Amino acid sequence: MTTSSKADHGRGIAAVTPANLRRRYRRDQLMVALLVVATLAVLIPLLIIVWYVISQGFSALTLEFFTEDLGSPARATQGRPTGLGHTILGTLVVDGLALLIAVPIGIGAGIMLAEFPDHPLNPLLRILNDTLNGMPAILKGLLAWALIVKPMGTFSGLSGAVALSFVMLPILARATEGVLRIIPWSIREAGLALGLPRWRVVLNTVLPAARVGVVTGVLIAFARAAGEAAPLLFTAFGNNFFSSTPMRYLLGPVDTLPARLYSLAISPYREWHAMGWAAGIVLLGLVIVTFATARLLTRQRHATDL
Repeated sequence: MTTSSKADHGRGIAAVTPANLRRRYRRDQLMVALLVVATLAVLIPLLIIVWYVISQGFSALTLEFFTEDLGSPARATQGRPTGLGHTILGTLVVDGLALLIAVPIGIGAGIMLAEFPDHPLNPLLRILNDTLNGMPAILKGLLAWALIVKPMGTFSGLSGAVALSFVMLPILARATEGVLRIIPWSIREAGLALGLPRWRVVLNTVLPAARVGVVTGVLIAFARAAGEAAPLLFTAFGNNFFSSTPMRYLLGPVDTLPARLYSLAISPYREWHAMGWAAGIVLLGLVIVTFATARLLTRQRHATDL
């Protein structure tokens, strides 16, 4: 036995022998196989769901589906064209406005928790964030109803956007806090050494360094809120027609894909059932396109910075 082998044996480290190498190789292969099985266990149900939704709703994806509104129930029995163009437009308005509300507030809360941990407001902020994170989505809709719908006296796209922003806020705050905490402190020291104020250091150096993680948090929050129907039942409510003016999408009842999908699924018309599956396809496509666009822009910006 060589000197190094004796030292390894004394420390309890197994000697490197052909038999030991084979055992390590088999163990490595076993772990790789378990990872593949776990990955397939996640992907296969997802692919089955996606395939079933597409197979059920693809026939309803016509030109009229994107250009016509649903109209009155009589149109479903009279053979007149119906669609969900108003629903898709309403979803884009409500989800986009929800992002505009939630992203600055959620990222700001995450910065506060990560960069100023000793601030006296942080314990209260953390409690509020945890409470909002654990609150069921339907209660967030009721909260938006009490804050927006009741004072305004009407359902509206604005109240729906506020309800969805309540869904996004805790996810954004947690994701931003987590990614900022792993940024090396030396980046902050470099900015502070130049005499920059703390807020400039956070915004100009720390936050850009955590850009990919923050964008990931935004995407997760958006995907979580985009599929919520319960908060919108108390806020946006729904509408079967295109709104006459753009402001009606903010100040009046507006239709959204998750809420419309639910109503179509329980409707008595077979044509509307197919439209419900098609609404699921569009909603899935909206999330995928948003993810792909954000990732593409993030990668391009990162390559430019390099």
